[in-house]
Amino acid sequence: MGADFSPLLTPTRGPRRTYRRRRRARRPTVLSAVLLTILALAVAVGIMMSGSLAKRPFAKSAGGGGALRGVAGSVASEKPLPRSPAGLPLGTVPLKLQGLADPAADRLQQYFAIPPRAAILFNLRTGQVLWQLHPLRRLPIASLTKMMTALLAARRTRPNAQVPITREAVNMPGSKVGVLPLHHRVPVKALLYGLLLPSGNDAAVALAQYVGGSVRHFVTLMNQEAAHLGLGCTHYSSPSGYYDKDNFSCPADLAEVAYEDLAERRIAPVVRSSSAVLRFPIKGGKLYLYNNNPMLLYGYRGTDGIKTGYTEAAGTCLVASAERHGVRLGVVLLHSPAPGTQAQQLLNDGFEQIYGIPARAEATIPGGA
Repeated sequence: MGADFSPLLTPTRGPRRTYRRRRRARRPTVLSAVLLTILALAVAVGIMMSGSLAKRPFAKSAGGGGALRGVAGSVASEKPLPRSPAGLPLGTVPLKLQGLADPAADRLQQYFAIPPRAAILFNLRTGQVLWQLHPLRRLPIASLTKMMTALLAARRTRPNAQVPITREAVNMPGSKVGVLPLHHRVPVKALLYGLLLPSGNDAAVALAQYVGGSVRHFVTLMNQEAAHLGLGCTHYSSPSGYYDKDNFSCPADLAEVAYEDLAERRIAPVVRSSSAVLRFPIKGGKLYLYNNNPMLLYGYRGTDGIKTGYTEAAGTCLVASAERHGVRLGVVLLHSPAPGTQAQQLLNDGFEQIYGIPARAEATIPGGA
């Protein structure tokens, strides 16, 4: 007999113990089966989900990789926000240019023997582009930079503000007002005239330091304002434009800045003035200033702005505006061989050929500064 046999084992106790042993033996087998079933279901669900998601587009992240966004299995397509050259999100442009970058739809066809490097003719009230040549080409803009400097100064100073004149402003090279009194305070109004008529680099620095606390911080404000206005090809590196490095824009953006300047009540009277005599804290008590805009210098009818510019890299540049019989047109010329002549021709053709406003007999305007 085996050692497991005992004559005291009753028939009822033997089978019960055997049943219990068998039940314990089956427990691991049942548990394994349950786990395998759950695992199989999880794999099946995963395959179904992956097949469903494969049919949906993935949004690209800023870094260029795929990114799944949303909840409950939904996938959202997301485009990166357009940014300015300074890396700032772009706002909405104040004047929507209609027909931009579509020269085939231009209502005016104009050809120059030696064209500007980039240009645009547009309606300042409707935003309709009438003629364009590389309107989004980024180029140096020289003193056209001062259009933004004037805009910030007009919007961030009181009309009766007195601006201190620093040595940095007085020593600024290039075109100048030239008589800014060191360590004295001068009216902001006089500096705006000095900035926009003779294109004073010294006035630009004085205004920048007063508004921004420093030239560097003022340039930051310029780029922030450019982004706020939706200027996608504009970057500033100085308040004057005397330095070309990292200071550029395009005709479309400059059209927007011109629109803003001409709508600013403290700038519009300045840019339409051919000359000005202002009270000033110097010997004699008066400051005499003259505009170098060729459209004003040679009396182009209806001219009401706005700014010239020149550096060797930028060439001669001009942003001009004129109004006749309720029609107001603007023109931007970058690196033009004769900005006065070309602006006159474009404006004349725009007024006459598109709006039926005949041009009067007038002398041809020379190129201008």
